[in-house]
Amino acid sequence: MPCSCQWKGKEDKMKNVKYGKCVRCGKTYEAVPNLTNCSCGGILDIVYDYDYIKESLTKEKLSKREERSMWRYRELLPVEEKTPAPPLRVGWSPLYEAPRLAGELGIAKLYVKDDGLNPTASLKDRASSMAVAKAGEAGAKVIACSSTGNAASSLAGNAAAAGLSTYIFVPSRAPKGKVAQLMTFGATVVSVQGSYEDTFELSKQAIDKWGWYNRNAAINPYLSEGKKTVGLEIMEQLGWKVPDYIAISVGDGCTIAGLWKGLKDLYAIGFIDRLPRLISAQASGCCPLNRAIETGEDWYPMEENTLADSIAVGVPRNADKALMAIRESNGLTVNVSDEEIMAAQKLLGSSCGVFGEPAGVTGTAGLKKLCEQGKIPADATVVSVVTGNGLKDVENAIRSCGEPISIPGDMDRLMQAFAERGIAVS
Repeated sequence: MPCSCQWKGKEDKMKNVKYGKCVRCGKTYEAVPNLTNCSCGGILDIVYDYDYIKESLTKEKLSKREERSMWRYRELLPVEEKTPAPPLRVGWSPLYEAPRLAGELGIAKLYVKDDGLNPTASLKDRASSMAVAKAGEAGAKVIACSSTGNAASSLAGNAAAAGLSTYIFVPSRAPKGKVAQLMTFGATVVSVQGSYEDTFELSKQAIDKWGWYNRNAAINPYLSEGKKTVGLEIMEQLGWKVPDYIAISVGDGCTIAGLWKGLKDLYAIGFIDRLPRLISAQASGCCPLNRAIETGEDWYPMEENTLADSIAVGVPRNADKALMAIRESNGLTVNVSDEEIMAAQKLLGSSCGVFGEPAGVTGTAGLKKLCEQGKIPADATVVSVVTGNGLKDVENAIRSCGEPISIPGDMDRLMQAFAERGIAVS
């Protein structure tokens, strides 16, 4: 059901959007700000008028824009012309070429998209910025969601900047760093003693009861439209030269679905001439979507056994869109252990200077594993998206890299410590 907030009116309908369409049954809906799921339970996809967009947006026009955020792509976003961009600057995160890491992996070119540099330190700021904009169009004052951590903190921060109240539901295992963000941003936080599925269900009941604006990615179809901007940026930052693969961490499926939607949008308006293959990386201890691709069977729930909390989603709510993205892109799936994730965290830091949280580096861990298995050609160009900053979860960062040398202020003890660790000082 839509939230109880009031929409401004039909005179504000978006010119670039046709409607919302169910990915299961094909039923269409008017693209109002408080749009939710189809009556059949399917997730909606936002369908654009690409002919209108082609007339409104060119590469030359885009290149002259001073706006350096996700909102530079307004013609490709489902917002009213008069809707202001939310206050926090979300998007336009750096894309680094990583030649040392490419050499280590044995591929021609590698780029690292560091989305941990968004305002609340994760890619999910893109979805939350869109949610805040749509909540404003709907006239909502309160916005709510469930989250394993990053979506929660991103919503709380973006909503706080826009003057909206938030109610956030997180599983009790959410890292302290993310909970600290929530509390600092002034959210009302409910720590649910149970799984993410338990958390989601309670948030859904509360949202239905009190009519809050719904930021849950499985319910609100506009959120993947925010997330797709990571793909738009990658292509523009590469000068519209399409890489062979894009690797990304996958949990509930919204991020990989959004990435694919953005790439397809660019292809539809002629900004790129082909589409890359996606690499769906999941934790071995929680990989229901990859398992469905690999077995050819329907997905079914899994336990959430991984330290990569942001992708520990045993019941993925965006399964339909995610599976479609992997299949349509002729994508690769790869599952990595917690040990492989932690090794990738250290590797990214030492070779690229990029500090990612466990879930944030799972895409890179998956890429490394595929390279070791010989599944990525040596002449390939690859982009790996780091979806969250390592400061979100410093305990696991210390586990992966070890404790510092701790000694008294004595040169002899320093020499001894170096010798004990096999450190050759030159």
